[in-house]
Amino acid sequence: MLPTWTAAPADEGAAIAEIKEAICARIERSGRTVAEVFAVVEASIAEQVAEIRAANDVDGTAWPQVQFEAIASRGFTDDERALIRQRGCLIVRGHFDHDQARAWDDALAAYLQRNRFVEHYRGAGDEFFGDEKKAPQIFPIYWSRPQMEARQSHRMVIVQRLLNSLWHDSSAAASFDATRSVIYPDRVRRRPAGTTSSGLAPHVDAGTLDLWMKAEYQQAFRHVFDGSIESFDPWDANGRTDGDQFDGSTMTSVFRTFQGWTALSDMAADQGVLESIPIPGAIAYLLLRPLLDDVESHDMCGVSIGRSFWVTDEYHGLLREGLSRIPGVRAGDSAWWHGDLVHGVAPVTDQQGWGNVMYIPAAPWCARNERYAARLGPAIRTGQSPGDFPDENYEVGWIDRFTADDLNDFGRQSMGL
Repeated sequence: MLPTWTAAPADEGAAIAEIKEAICARIERSGRTVAEVFAVVEASIAEQVAEIRAANDVDGTAWPQVQFEAIASRGFTDDERALIRQRGCLIVRGHFDHDQARAWDDALAAYLQRNRFVEHYRGAGDEFFGDEKKAPQIFPIYWSRPQMEARQSHRMVIVQRLLNSLWHDSSAAASFDATRSVIYPDRVRRRPAGTTSSGLAPHVDAGTLDLWMKAEYQQAFRHVFDGSIESFDPWDANGRTDGDQFDGSTMTSVFRTFQGWTALSDMAADQGVLESIPIPGAIAYLLLRPLLDDVESHDMCGVSIGRSFWVTDEYHGLLREGLSRIPGVRAGDSAWWHGDLVHGVAPVTDQQGWGNVMYIPAAPWCARNERYAARLGPAIRTGQSPGDFPDENYEVGWIDRFTADDLNDFGRQSMGL
């Protein structure tokens, strides 16, 4: 058995050294060294990186693309399903009508202006997106009508169910309901024309030290940590649906099958758009890399509680060679990526046109997500910021805020109401 921590360790360095030593010993009991297991992962990654670079050269992107109307009527084809599971991401074209998405964008702008957000803005509530004291691009609003209308719409339900169905659970219990999702209120991005931005470096949002230290994640990544790496399946929910992460500004309380956003403006592929390393199994590379001899015993390649899990040239150079940007999108298209996938935002100079999105993931009903849903009722009733996000509460008392009375059947079900 590996040592486990139910809460963040008081001495992080000592805990890192302890868990690394235990995992290395466990792997070696399989008859293979850590270096040998890592070499298997590295060879697979190298092969997939070559395929991604070839797709980038030929098609401009390695991201699969599907049409909403097609998948709504027939689901994913076998070929679509296979490619999405291989790449861990996709673009849904026409997820919402173009004019509807543009109208939502206008309504969001009016909502912010009507409630004088800029006058009351106090600067970034966390450090994840950098210093935005004067000109925010990530807006900490959660309960606008456009956001909630999109979250509880039938078109969103269709896509979320299809995405959830790409996962399975190898445990004996049926741990999640793919047909029912939890609403996970997230923020919006409004990036104006003329923006120059250094982007957001590649990272993962799956967790931090909890990925090595918590019992549930040790179950999820058991094949990574016991030497049987060939059996690791990044689409297996076993171990993910009941546990949670260590408390911190980068934690996520829910199990997200896919992270996602819906475009509210047209965006060209060279205008600071989303990019990813479309290899779901790359999480195994990230988890094993700190165990190699060139990393100090108390170091997890820089991963620390309360800080983002960055993917760096120093430790993860091979992965970074596989970056692939999304193609250009229109308002109403949506982008989705596996919850473990490495992703970031490309830099841009003098952005042409707006770059606006609202973040809406897929999070199936399970014990972990049900606990989160129970916390949403008070937040939507008062306008407070939801759990997992800084306690900024801008929308308390705002005019024309979406309320619990505006929820449809799916919305009430998804919020445990």
